[in-house]
Amino acid sequence: MKKTASTFNKLVAALSAAAVVTTLTFASDAGAIAAIEKENLKFGFIKLTDMAPLAVAFEKGFFEDEGLYVQLEAQANWKVVMDRVVSGELDGSHMLAPAPLGATIGFGTQADIVTAFSMGYNGSAITVSNDVWKLMKPAIPMEGGKPVHPIKADALKPVVEKFKGEGKPFNMAMTFPIGSHNLKLRYWLAAGGIKPGFYAPPQDTSGQVDAEALLSVTPPPQMPATLESGTIHGYCVGEPWNQQAVIKGIGIPVITDDELWKDTPEKVFGVTKAWADKNPNTHLAVVKALIRASIWLDEENNKNRKEAIEMLSQKQYVGADYEVLANSMNGTYEYEKGDVRALPDFNTFFRNGASYPSYGSAVWYLTQLRRWGMISEFKPDAWYMETAKKVYRPDIYLLAAKELVAEGKAKAADFPSDTAVKPSQNFFIDKLAFDANKPNGYLDKFPIGLKGKQKVVGGKVVD
Repeated sequence: MKKTASTFNKLVAALSAAAVVTTLTFASDAGAIAAIEKENLKFGFIKLTDMAPLAVAFEKGFFEDEGLYVQLEAQANWKVVMDRVVSGELDGSHMLAPAPLGATIGFGTQADIVTAFSMGYNGSAITVSNDVWKLMKPAIPMEGGKPVHPIKADALKPVVEKFKGEGKPFNMAMTFPIGSHNLKLRYWLAAGGIKPGFYAPPQDTSGQVDAEALLSVTPPPQMPATLESGTIHGYCVGEPWNQQAVIKGIGIPVITDDELWKDTPEKVFGVTKAWADKNPNTHLAVVKALIRASIWLDEENNKNRKEAIEMLSQKQYVGADYEVLANSMNGTYEYEKGDVRALPDFNTFFRNGASYPSYGSAVWYLTQLRRWGMISEFKPDAWYMETAKKVYRPDIYLLAAKELVAEGKAKAADFPSDTAVKPSQNFFIDKLAFDANKPNGYLDKFPIGLKGKQKVVGGKVVD
């Protein structure tokens, strides 16, 4: 039976002398409940499969186990998400991984946002229209009658050039400027020699300066219809909106983010710094509930995914058909109709550190914001890590993990031991190794993108 708020209050009153603590520590043998500053909470989300930890924490009672009474509310788009978190209308929300970083550095919304929980790895793809796919296929290697994956943007380059020769714009969509989909799409395009354009704030925030492919914003659920109308020729978005294009027969996912960069941090749970400072015990309790949800989603070789998919198919969450959600949530992925391939880590919520908010991930996203001009001026290497530490809070995550282990709800071996930055990684499609301790050296490696003291002035890149 689920507890009511009054029941919880009585429990707190009865145990206050022995069990309620004002620090962030639980007595493992007493099952003590930390003094929650705010019990009734409203959290936002966008209708994407990677909002799953929120739905699971609600439906399985993990929030209530922590003394929290949560309302989940779908939001119209990512800008609304950020605006409502900043205004206090939402206590926190499912967010694009780089969005708190963008707010902190003042691109678009200026606000101090922090995250102590990653919603998971991967879960997105790049989809093109059927017509574009037909034009791409001659340049794609084949094996056994099927395209060889991962598919690089090299195969799209002649298509973009064809459009340019005919005087037509090549339009693609992403979900938000300071967003993982924008940055992943740009990464893929540039790795294939296609310029995705620069930002030049505050004068030009279109992101289309010197662009060969023109990227613009479309809300996730509207992507398939916009593609079908011919307004755009491709897009990058989270599931289920790539698989929806396959099911409807209107487009082909050409690459997943897991193929672009193995174990890509995709979304986070964000709150304002002011809210976190005012409600530290509440924040910790939220993170504990979300960690339990992420464990449940991945445990015992994804044994709970069928139940999770049924949960997400409800209209108050994602509202997509079970078949569409299952296409990516069950460890497989469908490209062309009938071309189903094993992608066991496409949606990962806990294993391999998927729920851990790492500094390395934050630094990578900051390098991409600098690469495309959203950070308009040169920054020294130390600035990147300093900024990451303002926003990403693995210390809170590890404290939550410690309490869950003490309560017997998690295993210590499943969590990272500290906040150390991972060593250099080269799991990217272009094989350029990333070292979070040397962000400027990393930026120098890219043939396309700002580096050193370059900036965009008058529609041109200048040194």
